Amino acid sequence: MNGKKIFVPSSGPNDWRRFLADPEKHWAKGYSARTLAHCWENARGFPPEIAEVLRQNQELKDIEPLLIFPEWEVPLPGGNRSSYSDVWILAKCQAGLVSIAVEGKVNESFNKTVEGWKTGASEGKGIRLKYLSEILGIPEEIPGIIRYQLLHRSASAVIEAQRFGACQAAMLVHSFSPANTGFNDFKNF
Repeated sequence: MNGKKIFVPSSGPNDWRRFLADPEKHWAKGYSARTLAHCWENARGFPPEIAEVLRQNQELKDIEPLLIFPEWEVPLPGGNRSSYSDVWILAKCQAGLVSIAVEGKVNESFNKTVEGWKTGASEGKGIRLKYLSEILGIPEEIPGIIRYQLLHRSASAVIEAQRFGACQAAMLVHSFSPANTGFNDFKNF
């Protein structure tokens, strides 16, 4: 469970910077953290492209964000590193609450494949991969070409849905890439 219980409202995009693992390195023009912060702050809710995608689902046509958190931490078993969603939203629609994890990308990759992540696998990695499979309802072995980041980010949306009593969970990639960097990895997922 996320240990944080008190949150301070944002007064603008620069407030997001302090939540980054490395505020100097990760806060640069043309990279996802800074780009997401400006986009979401300017939108004052769902950015139009995100709202459009969500509302394509009939059950989410009336969705509205209740709370929006940058760099939302979700602890996972089998290691000491949590999953950090670039943005996590608790939203509501007619059916009830919705948990949404957002991964932002400009031209960054989704990092390691499952196969690459498992290289030199510790017992903890095996525990984590089994847990992610169970949370996501994946009955068979996860293909090695799938990007690990997409797995744990999706699982974090489901974990938070369970924690907050949400009836639905979604993981979205908010891409700002003119070259559609990472689209094939997302399609494989």
